[in-house]
Order: sequence, then C-alpha cells, then structure tokens
Amino acid sequence: MILLSFIWKPYDPNALNPALKMASPSLAHIMGTDNFGRDIFSRILEGAGTTLGIAALIVAIGSLMGVLAGSATGYFGGPVDAIVMRVCDTLTAFPSILLALVVISFTGPGKRSLIIALGLLFIPSFTRIVRAEFSRQRSLDYVMSARLMGCSHLRVMFVHILPNTRPVLLSSIAIGFNNAVLAEASMSFLGMGVQRPDASLGSMLSDSQAYLLSAPWYMLFAGLAVSLLILGFGLLSEGLREDS
Repeated sequence: MILLSFIWKPYDPNALNPALKMASPSLAHIMGTDNFGRDIFSRILEGAGTTLGIAALIVAIGSLMGVLAGSATGYFGGPVDAIVMRVCDTLTAFPSILLALVVISFTGPGKRSLIIALGLLFIPSFTRIVRAEFSRQRSLDYVMSARLMGCSHLRVMFVHILPNTRPVLLSSIAIGFNNAVLAEASMSFLGMGVQRPDASLGSMLSDSQAYLLSAPWYMLFAGLAVSLLILGFGLLSEGLREDS
C-alpha cells in the first residue's frame, strides 16, 4: 500500500470538500472523510509514504554516523572509545522524544528539523551495536591474518570486519525503522513534525481526537495504519534476527 501511494491516490490528499465533511465510509470514500471533507484513504496513503520517507532518512543518518563512530571506537579502543561511550550513555539515559523536543524547540518544527533531531538521536544506538561487533571481531584470526598481510586499518575495518556485522546491522536497521516510524508519528501528533496541511499519520491521529465519538472511523483507520507499519517492521526485524 505504501509503495502504491507514490504512484496513485484516489483523490488529492489536500483537496477540500466542505459538503462531504466527516462523511462515513462508502464506496466513493472507503475510509470516509475528515473534518475538511478530505478523503481519509488518500491522506493515509500520503501520510504513510511521508512517514516511511522520513523514517528512511532518520535511519540513514543514525546508521551511517553510528557505523563510522562504532567501527572506529570498537576497532581502536582507548580513551576515545571511553569518551564516545560515555556520551552515548548520557544520550540514551534520556527519552529520545524529550531530547527531540528540545532540539526542535531551537530549530523550529518541520520535516527537516524532525529528520535532523531524530537522526542525531539514533546515532548512539547504532554506535553501541557496531562498536560491540568490532570489539568482538578485532581479535579474531582472520583480522590478525589481514594485518599480517599488510592490510591497512581502514581496509581491515570496512572490507573485512564490516561485512561480517551485516546480519546484526540489518536487524538493527529494521528495528530503527520501527522506532523511527513511532517517533515521527509521536512528534507529528504533538505538532512538532510534519506541518499541516501536509498529510501525516501522527497529525491525523491528533486531529481525530475531537471526533472520536461522532466519527470513530477517523481515528480507527489512522491508528490502524500506524500499527501496521510498526508491526511490519517489527516482524521484519525478528525475521532478520532469526536468519542471523
């Protein structure tokens, strides 16, 4: 369904139609309409695509920077490793949503601020995972053999060790997508993420609260979309973990 949203939607997600305000589900609007007469199904497709795109960028920032930091600290160790780990411990001691709110309070709400704030907050988790793998593998025989053959540290790190961390890294990326979807929906729910009138699953959940009794389908379908995204990435991460 998410991939479908990039090429087709039954209606313009932002098209207003006051005459159809809060219309119940029908053949013309299978999920009904919202408080502005916009087609909920089209907005869910648009919002899911937006959420997935934002989650991909958040995970890309967190995993890329985490791989670089984790591989260096795990391979070389020493004082830098201790300092980086203490920074990671400090950041992970606070709720990520709270830290994101602090960052966005300075940069202002919006997609770009949300991506940067959450991307930076995802770095410590990837750093710790990659660092643990590099620390475990740096003393193995194949690494020692590569060094004896004259391979540089960079070649050993990114040609020999990094590919062997792939199963754990892929599982962590899937979990990261799960967390990024939830974080994006939470921030947009609070009004600090995707700004209206752009479609967002989080903002749709926020708007639907006022119509919980008069139009329960509004919250039902938006909540179901978020739940399915999180469940999908959760199952994917479990599958990758079992394969590894």
